[in-house]
Amino acid sequence: LVVGWSPVAVAVCVLSYLIRMFGITAFYHRCFSHRAFRVTRPMQLMGACLGASAAQRGPLWWVAHHRRHHQRTDRIGDPHSPVIDGLPRSHVLWMFAPANRATDSQVVPDLAAYREMRLLDRFHHVMPGLYAAGMFGLGVFLHAIWPGSHTSGLQMLVFGFSISTVLLYHATFAVNSLGHTIGSRKFDTKDESHNNWWLALLTLGEGWHNNHHRFPYAARAGLALWEADMTWMALRLMASLRLVRDLRPVPVFVNAGSGRPNR
Repeated sequence: LVVGWSPVAVAVCVLSYLIRMFGITAFYHRCFSHRAFRVTRPMQLMGACLGASAAQRGPLWWVAHHRRHHQRTDRIGDPHSPVIDGLPRSHVLWMFAPANRATDSQVVPDLAAYREMRLLDRFHHVMPGLYAAGMFGLGVFLHAIWPGSHTSGLQMLVFGFSISTVLLYHATFAVNSLGHTIGSRKFDTKDESHNNWWLALLTLGEGWHNNHHRFPYAARAGLALWEADMTWMALRLMASLRLVRDLRPVPVFVNAGSGRPNR
């Protein structure tokens, strides 16, 4: 790399990935798309800004397309189905299709009711731009006060923003593509959703995709004790701190140990 590398830059890259992934999984997905828990209006805006910093467009756009996905999963009308459109299109190319560029506010009237959410969606490039500038500033600051960190503004911009953003893209998009192609199926849903333990690790629990399609409104995706769901664990902590509330549970007929329905 022209900018070189440093342990500090790699650590910031990993942390930047995890924090912004949580913005996508907890807020864009579980809170905004499925209303799996409730938040105050300030927390809603903070979560939306965090999700927008991942550079996956605005909250209304993201949520509208995800709700369309659940309405028409793996059928005509699904924005990103490998069953209908093939793996490359379902992974990333769907985002650039003319039919998917606009935000369908009619699908998200609950979010569109808030002026700040509409503005954030309209100017969705602002948060990634500010985040990138913040990473550059962090590198400059660390270089000035801690020369032994061997980092710089450009290095931190590349690692803390660019590389972590690309990793975020492909991990998130893999839920749409590989999450409907390979893995195991615990529940007989009317789609091709699969569970993938390795994808769950990369996406803080979103890889339990078959579980999610069976119980889309639950605040947790990992149902069995061994199904790691870091987003759910963080949400439970936030609920104990009263930062979020009313976490919607998995139906009582599902056994917490196995994640399967009780017989």
